[in-house]
Amino acid sequence: MSVTQAPISRWFIRFAAVGSIVIVAACGALESGPPLEDLTAQEIFARAETQLQNGQADDAAITFGEIERLYPYSELAERALIMQAFSYHRDENYEGSRAAAQRYLDFYPAESDAAYAAYLLALSYYDQIDEIGRDQGLTIQALQSLRRVIEQYPGTEYARLSAQKFDLAFDHLAAKEMEIGRFYLKRGNFTAAVNRFRTVVEDFQTSTHTPEALHRLVESYLSLGLLDEAQTAGAILGFNYQSSEWYEASFALLTGQGLRADPVGNNWLSSIYRQVVRGEWI
Repeated sequence: MSVTQAPISRWFIRFAAVGSIVIVAACGALESGPPLEDLTAQEIFARAETQLQNGQADDAAITFGEIERLYPYSELAERALIMQAFSYHRDENYEGSRAAAQRYLDFYPAESDAAYAAYLLALSYYDQIDEIGRDQGLTIQALQSLRRVIEQYPGTEYARLSAQKFDLAFDHLAAKEMEIGRFYLKRGNFTAAVNRFRTVVEDFQTSTHTPEALHRLVESYLSLGLLDEAQTAGAILGFNYQSSEWYEASFALLTGQGLRADPVGNNWLSSIYRQVVRGEWI
């Protein structure tokens, strides 16, 4: 998944505008000027801001952290901490970003930027989800963290963004199950394939992979000689995705063996079909 730049908090935008007029102009000299211990909190913040604007996100994160160390009780200490989390994320140092964001939530849980900190923490997991073949532990952690933002900060822009990313991460897990299921299917291990496709249908039914999962169940069950299950999977596919290529493929497979895409027998797919007919498919 591509890295999505987190929106910058309202105070950062405001402070940047003020800093560009009042402070930043003096920062060029400060880069080679006195040590940070001799600077005020505002001067250190301005130096870190300039580093960030110059593409030195790693240096900026360290400099923002010095405000917390040198001026722990100042107003800028809070702002610098979340800017440190942002800078680490910009530098793709996700572990550092996660640690700074969590520290902000621990120290300032009731502040207005807590939602942004929680969002940055979730992004530190989400932006590492790049390949289906990788360990899905990061995906699960991303889902948990994104859900936390959605539930704890409803109505915020970060909750809306988290909901979008949650759907994508959810789809990512379903894609992993599909990949493994196809692997088993191609090698004739139909029972193992069924287990993977069933997981998609039961646990990831709102994902984009559900139509294909149902079609692969038709394929697998026909190969196993379980005709009731194959026909019922086709019936669910026809009820929900009749215009899809997957239904057309399943219809051809079933009719080619003199079967129909109708619910037959009493199995786990029959239960799902009854839910679909009653409008309880969620």
